[in-house]
Amino acid sequence: MPDMPTDMIAADYGIRQLHARFVDAVWRQDADAFAACWTTQGLWKIAGMEVQGRPALADACRQLLGRCARIHLLCGPAMLEPEGDGVIGRLNITEFAAMNDGSTAMTIGWYHDRYALEDGLWRFALRHWSFKYRGPPDLTGAYIDTPDYGAFPGFPAPDEPTFVRKA
Repeated sequence: MPDMPTDMIAADYGIRQLHARFVDAVWRQDADAFAACWTTQGLWKIAGMEVQGRPALADACRQLLGRCARIHLLCGPAMLEPEGDGVIGRLNITEFAAMNDGSTAMTIGWYHDRYALEDGLWRFALRHWSFKYRGPPDLTGAYIDTPDYGAFPGFPAPDEPTFVRKA
């Protein structure tokens, strides 16, 4: 096996722990813990927005999660591949949300991630949300027509937008 610049066993473990910290922060609606999952200049591309840097990420967390009474995230296994001194990945997410108005929704999508080791922890350097579904948990809602980036490690272009749910 050729030498890799990144120890992928350690990276896999660290990235799984990162996903666990992220899910925990979302469940507890802890904006500071959420922002700590990102590199100092981490970029979150979601719902037509681009949010960069920990203070802005904490603010976005407060704004977006503040609409919800609870959010439960289920993460699939991450596909990972070394890239330079970091790692890229693809992770499917299913979200169950109880909104403050009493309504509920299920969301399905994929995160296309770039991970970096910063201050001894794996963190998100980039998260690009690829939205596929939002509606009732029985999957009777409309699916979202968004780009297919091909088999992993297919990745959105840097200028690729994210999509917003239509009412």
